[in-house]
Amino acid sequence: MSDAIRSSALGSTGAGDLFQLLRDGAPRTRAELAALTGLARSTIGLRLDTLTDLGLIGPVADAVSTGGRPPSRIALLPSSRIVLAADLGASHAHVALTDLLGDELISHRERLPIDLGPEVVLTFLVEQVDRLLGRLGRTRGDLIAAGIGLPGPVEFSTGRPVNPPIMPGWDAFDVPGWVRRHIDVPVYVDNDVNIMALGERTYSWPDVDHLFFLKVATGIGSGIISGGQLQRGAQGIAGDIGHIPVSRGHGIACRCGNTGCLEAVASGPAIVAALRAEGIDVSRGSDVVDLVRRGDIDAVRAVRQAGRDIGEVLTTCVNLINPSVIAIGGSMSEAGEHLLAGVREVVYSRSMPLATEHLTIVQSRAADRAAILGASMLAIHHALAPESLDTLAAEAL
Repeated sequence: MSDAIRSSALGSTGAGDLFQLLRDGAPRTRAELAALTGLARSTIGLRLDTLTDLGLIGPVADAVSTGGRPPSRIALLPSSRIVLAADLGASHAHVALTDLLGDELISHRERLPIDLGPEVVLTFLVEQVDRLLGRLGRTRGDLIAAGIGLPGPVEFSTGRPVNPPIMPGWDAFDVPGWVRRHIDVPVYVDNDVNIMALGERTYSWPDVDHLFFLKVATGIGSGIISGGQLQRGAQGIAGDIGHIPVSRGHGIACRCGNTGCLEAVASGPAIVAALRAEGIDVSRGSDVVDLVRRGDIDAVRAVRQAGRDIGEVLTTCVNLINPSVIAIGGSMSEAGEHLLAGVREVVYSRSMPLATEHLTIVQSRAADRAAILGASMLAIHHALAPESLDTLAAEAL
């Protein structure tokens, strides 16, 4: 079985499990499955029966025959189950239902401050799930898993936020446990930038094994895919580059309690504060983006300088992990080429030539879909892993 079949950005899911060959949705005959796995036809039949009983696979149109009765083909039924994907940002909530391939079926997005606290925000999430299921004519019984992104550090093994600076009341809150008490499916929670990295890679760069996703918004953070796998680090905070000091930040206080952090000079609020200090009437990052799009010189200058500050930190990242692609997303990335120009100016001039020889620095192609797609991929990866399907099969007996 090829490495492409065995692995994803979330790691190996078990090369020997038959279902992993069907997760891409491509129809295959029993003979093809036997040839790919080396398993006996009888074993293939038993495993297909189990997956069919779970409703995850089914027959599709007959394959072309070379004589006699044409062989039947089996494929994943993407809409047989539904995945809940949620992107809970600093000031917004985006809730979607997807199929088993991660394709969005229906979604809802609205402004919702994360600092309202976990019970308020998660109650909103549950209410939206029921509303969206109703609009699809489906029920909670059709759900197979949930993936949730949060705008702060998350201990992935427990799904609990860890001292999140912009999420009062969320520290150590049992997000998976709370959601599962209301919607009885496995719940997987990760940092929002990690899931955006997964979404960007899935949507835009499926063949790239070394990708660095940078989010520039209320805060600044990154998701790292190296060797084809998402890197969370020992405590789950790999990629938290917003609190690395930069030269222009000397003496400037950051919300983390330190001074001089990248986030303190190059995030959306930092750019807003700098422009307001010059007497320019802006109140949020979207105001800055609007000014940039209208060609306002002061806004363009401020955004380009933020790009240079970001590039200062990214130079170290490029030399350290050597990505092939740096994709920049988040609300401030909508300023487009002016932000990217500042980043490229510094990265290409200060990084090692070999590290930048084939380096691509671009605006996120998945854009505001990255987080939802990544949350769906996170849930699908775990829900359809061999051990999860074994549990599902046992519960169905």
